[in-house]
Amino acid sequence: MSWPCWRNADVIAPDLAPIAFSGSHLDRADHIRSDAAALDALMNWKARLLRMDGLDPVLSPEGALEWGSLADAAPDSELVFLGLDGERGCFAEVRSSYPAGSPHAGPASWNAMAVLGAGELATYGGARSLIGWHARHRFCAVCGQPTRLAKGGWQRSCTSETCSAEHFPRVDPVTIMLVEHEGKVLLGRQPRFPERRYSTLAGFVEPGETIEEAVAREVLEEAGIRVRDVTYIASQPWPFPSSLMIGCHAYAETTEITIDETELDDARWFSREDVVEALEAIGRGELGRAFGAPPKTAIAHVLMRWWIDRG
Repeated sequence: MSWPCWRNADVIAPDLAPIAFSGSHLDRADHIRSDAAALDALMNWKARLLRMDGLDPVLSPEGALEWGSLADAAPDSELVFLGLDGERGCFAEVRSSYPAGSPHAGPASWNAMAVLGAGELATYGGARSLIGWHARHRFCAVCGQPTRLAKGGWQRSCTSETCSAEHFPRVDPVTIMLVEHEGKVLLGRQPRFPERRYSTLAGFVEPGETIEEAVAREVLEEAGIRVRDVTYIASQPWPFPSSLMIGCHAYAETTEITIDETELDDARWFSREDVVEALEAIGRGELGRAFGAPPKTAIAHVLMRWWIDRG
């Protein structure tokens, strides 16, 4: 199989819609993470602790993130340094028991996406990913001994003196691609999607392949379509549990769809008019006549909007 050549994005719209879970107002302050004295100095009465219900955010009646003080943390909890808000340190709590809730987005997370401002949603997304990672990595993957939090929560270190392996928060790259052919786009629906919902195809980048190779492989595997001229458009951190969605565009070289039924319930070509109407409908909280579009918080929505605005 011949893979497409990677192209720089020479047609990217200058005014992409805001990307959900990006744009945190906190200063990550990397220089503080390795400075134990500086971290200790931030753990004072002014420090803030992000309130969480397992992996879900706790929201105020006004629809904002709720913060407490470090005194609210359980005695056996670990504290993750999220960053600086001015001169005030912001932290999240990793409890000794695994946090309740699914690693995937549930009702509380979807509600947060609907009501939180961009900066607060990004702060919550980063905290959720970190808390989930710490909860899943209490033991060393090399020797099996317990690990301890290091660098303000941006590392875990094996406690075995003969191992001392270092582990870092995991981010899984996922390609999500809008494939077009002669004024139509290829969209699919997974079994877990709500009724009549369709989205752009997506899949994890595998070891030993490039982003453009992943785009081509996933589209061919899921829908039997060969693509060319892969272009990067935008990316989105997606904390369910901890992915980086790499939004791409590609042109189809073939159009006959062969569905991988283990991945998709259906895949179809939709016209520009179908996409425009579906995006307008989802803005009203409704499903389009041809299909239901992804919500605005999904990068698939941003890719569709970019494609329509490009003209």
